Amino acid sequence: MKHTAARTWAHANRALLRITTRVQEGLEEAARRPDRGDISTTTVIIWVAAVTGAVLIAGTIAVVISKYNGKLNGL
Repeated sequence: MKHTAARTWAHANRALLRITTRVQEGLEEAARRPDRGDISTTTVIIWVAAVTGAVLIAGTIAVVISKYNGKLNGL
């Protein structure tokens, strides 16, 4: 039982070391290249508007189809 716990702690320590190293490398990269292509606020607004519009259009089509479903069956 002790061997399994020791192995679990060893795995956890290695994982923590990998995560810490990766975060540190990311911070160093951000300091080296501050213009690394972050998404601008305008891009986010455009994407949100596009997705909202698509959802509204799909919802409208679904409502119209469900409302007139009986009448469309004869076509």
